[in-house]
Amino acid sequence: MSVDAYPHTLEGWLSRIEACHPGEIELGLERLSQVAERLSIDLSGSTRIVVAGTNGKGSTLSMLNAVLREQGLRTGVYTSPHFLHYNERIVIDGEPVSDVLLCEVFAEIEQARGDISLTYFEYGTLAALLVFTRQKVDVALLEVGLGGRLDAVNIVDADIAAVTTVALDHTDWLGDDREAIGFEKAGIFRAGKPALCGDPEAPHSLIRHAEAIGAPLHRNGIDYRYERTVDGWSWEGVGNAGQPCGYDQLPVPGLPLPNAALVLQVLQLLPWSIREEAIRRGFAQAGLTGRMQAADIGSLSVMLDVAHNPEAAAYLVSQLETVREPVHLVLGMLSDKDIRTVIETLLPVVDFWYPVTLSVPRGASAETLVSVLHDAGVDVARVHSAASVGQALQKLQGARPEGQVIVAGSFFTVADALRLCAAGELSQ
Repeated sequence: MSVDAYPHTLEGWLSRIEACHPGEIELGLERLSQVAERLSIDLSGSTRIVVAGTNGKGSTLSMLNAVLREQGLRTGVYTSPHFLHYNERIVIDGEPVSDVLLCEVFAEIEQARGDISLTYFEYGTLAALLVFTRQKVDVALLEVGLGGRLDAVNIVDADIAAVTTVALDHTDWLGDDREAIGFEKAGIFRAGKPALCGDPEAPHSLIRHAEAIGAPLHRNGIDYRYERTVDGWSWEGVGNAGQPCGYDQLPVPGLPLPNAALVLQVLQLLPWSIREEAIRRGFAQAGLTGRMQAADIGSLSVMLDVAHNPEAAAYLVSQLETVREPVHLVLGMLSDKDIRTVIETLLPVVDFWYPVTLSVPRGASAETLVSVLHDAGVDVARVHSAASVGQALQKLQGARPEGQVIVAGSFFTVADALRLCAAGELSQ
């Protein structure tokens, strides 16, 4: 394909890269590494932080980014998936990259790959690394897409590698127990470089791998710890030279506290001395799309939360346990997720269910969710299925129910709600 025939719009490029590889996922680094070697990627001047984990990756990166920007550092953040615009995946100093820049780096990748096929995620990963190179970021913050050891992001040698949590998810790819999954996620650790685990029950496989390669491991509850207090929360951990350090009366962030504690330990291991004021301001400001996010859709005030697997659902439950009014849940899920366990986890806090069909290739139907709800013993009078997120919210708007409306279950479910929010009206 000649350069003149390349797409001229980001939409055109995204259509092209979607068609480049026969599968959505192909774990392994050989093809990607070959292409990367042909590109002008150079992050030698950047501190590279790679974050893996079943849940909490986005929250961890959001808080790190907020603090580091308050410190005056130039940051580049790579996350996935996006909600409304592909540009959300690559952010420089808080701003999504432009269509023009994305088209330029996609063209560079296309020229370099030759006849080597790349997945959609692999294209995006290389694009992020090229953007970070061009923008000369002080800190590159990279979110692993799936697992760790064989994920595209793992072509980057992390200066600091963190695993947030280890739970059962993507078992077809990563293994069917926490030990197998923990080993895959520990694959982002590097010899002689700090490794962190925010899971209070770190798998033995993760610990052994860190020991085997000589990566100094910092564990939640062992090397650092935190405590909720009357006036906020406190934290204690270790500095770069192994010295004890700590903070008191920290502001409680709007994102999960375990991830904030992990962020504080990461910050101690950086080559800069991060000001306490930057930490406080960063935690106070950090937020994340689709995580306990308030939104107005039509005349409804709703809360958006991805809650796409059992561990994420448990976090949503913890946020709703103090709600003293009926909870109405619009739930849309992917068929390859653990639908049954997610629903069983949510049962104690949900009063009325609105299962919906997600119109994406892996989307589960409303009928499938209804069947699981019935098997779980939910009264049929409390289940109101709908063909889409928009239709479910229309039902709720018409009924004017008392209580809290939640939209959850998948990135796609939240994205559908965000589109309705942006449109300023409800539609099916």
